[in-house]
Amino acid sequence: MSYYIIDVKTPAQKIADAVKSDYGLENHGFRNLNHVYWNLPTEALYEEAVFRSEGRISHMGPFAVNTGKHTARAANDKFVVREPSTEDHIWWGVYNRPYSPDKFMSVWQRLAGFLQKRDLFVQDCYGGADPNYRLPIRIITELAWHSLFVRNMFIPAESNDQLRKFIPEFTIVAVPSFKGLPEVDGTLSETFILLNFEQKLCLIGNSGYGGEIKKAAFTVLNYLLPLDGIMTMHCSANVGKKGDVALFFGLSGTGKTTLSADPNRGLIGDDEHGWSDEGIFNFENGCYAKVINLSPTAEPQIYACTRKFGTILENVVFDPISRMLDLDDESLTPNTRAAYPLTFIDNSVPEKMAGHPKNIIMLTCDASGVLPPIARLSPQQAMYHFISGYTSKVSGTEIDLGKEPEITFSACFGAPFMVHHPYYYAELLKNKMQKYGVNCWLVNTGWSGGPYGVGKRMSIHHTRALLNAALDGKLDTVEYYKDPVFGFEVPKSCEGVPEKVLFPAETWGNKNDYKNKYLQLASLYIENFKKFSAGCPQEIIDAGPNKNDFTV
Repeated sequence: MSYYIIDVKTPAQKIADAVKSDYGLENHGFRNLNHVYWNLPTEALYEEAVFRSEGRISHMGPFAVNTGKHTARAANDKFVVREPSTEDHIWWGVYNRPYSPDKFMSVWQRLAGFLQKRDLFVQDCYGGADPNYRLPIRIITELAWHSLFVRNMFIPAESNDQLRKFIPEFTIVAVPSFKGLPEVDGTLSETFILLNFEQKLCLIGNSGYGGEIKKAAFTVLNYLLPLDGIMTMHCSANVGKKGDVALFFGLSGTGKTTLSADPNRGLIGDDEHGWSDEGIFNFENGCYAKVINLSPTAEPQIYACTRKFGTILENVVFDPISRMLDLDDESLTPNTRAAYPLTFIDNSVPEKMAGHPKNIIMLTCDASGVLPPIARLSPQQAMYHFISGYTSKVSGTEIDLGKEPEITFSACFGAPFMVHHPYYYAELLKNKMQKYGVNCWLVNTGWSGGPYGVGKRMSIHHTRALLNAALDGKLDTVEYYKDPVFGFEVPKSCEGVPEKVLFPAETWGNKNDYKNKYLQLASLYIENFKKFSAGCPQEIIDAGPNKNDFTV
């Protein structure tokens, strides 16, 4: 009698076997899993995501998904396990809520049991483009499209052999269908992001928003790399033809992605970077851009990415018949997103690395409408504004934000992702700025001519003209005036920008209203900085606003 062996494995399973790490999931405590799909390429992940009805293919190839209940980060649901080996390094508080090791293990064991007999997707990748500082990260997901998101956003392995020998130094597990039990787990809701630096493990439950995975990895790098003297930054970065690097600090909605995607400069990255003694390096392999009301004329490079195979579109509305996108429709959320590889930007820097920066741009979305469109900062002022991190949270970037921008201060222009105390990062930045002679500018991408609801959003064309002038050195030769409240220097002229725009008081209909609003903002700055003043050098405190003798 003859017996025939029938190979019943799917093509995706055969691919997975070829690129499976020898360091399997049993090393993480997983047991009795169904199929595990290792390091699938984009095309295979499209097939799996379509087969599982996780989304639809839209016009010209992007994969469009609905992230469900969560269309933004659940900032209030992040916790950090408090344990002896790391607790002295962590800035405990609203952004790093302490969590019990026992409760963490309870959630982990319940999650591992939940995943038995289920399929999982694994991507073994890296955080950090510089081989000297990159972190091997394993990201385990329930959804195929999350695995594609990871493949777009993180640094890939360079060969199948590297994948087989891959051993992660941190692991992220994202399972949207698993809900926490607040009354048992001590979480604030059924959603959770639990970070355990001792166990080198992050658990994400009850959220399908891809940004949670991305920012969890960023938070891990923000903890580990500064311990080795690497400045970690919530910023975009690009480089000019002469090798001049520019950094753009800012929260979501301030223009980091848009302004760094300049056709005349090479894009290093759009969101997260490290600064070592060798220079700047991107943490990621891709971009995660807001696409609501995206303009093909003002933002042509990002717009083009919404029409490419491989791009993931989160919560973007499209016609179910024609599959044409409606980028102006915010019925699902104003926080619509596109995740795509950096190579989709024509002038991206393949190495994702460059030298030391010549200019630092601190972006603020001023909903008060009183700050100038650009200002030159002294080193002391730069430290003051970095620690302050003033901006306005724009609708949709976090849960519970309404349509009206919310004035806030986010230390280091990214407090939700910072693990160490802001002083720790500020000191690293100060030392590197002084060592490499970096210029610093404060740029307002918010409102002009009045606050939100009265004034208008700053023209992106004016912002680009001012930035180009600053980066090209053209603002070095113009005349400046001293701002009466903050003391920074504001250019009196710039080619391509109406003179009136550079004098904010002139854009308001009532100058007394302008003065009162500016003094209100100064008071908010002063009050916010009080929590940092203890131990902060007096010269940094003095670099803040002075409300005395303000005239317009």
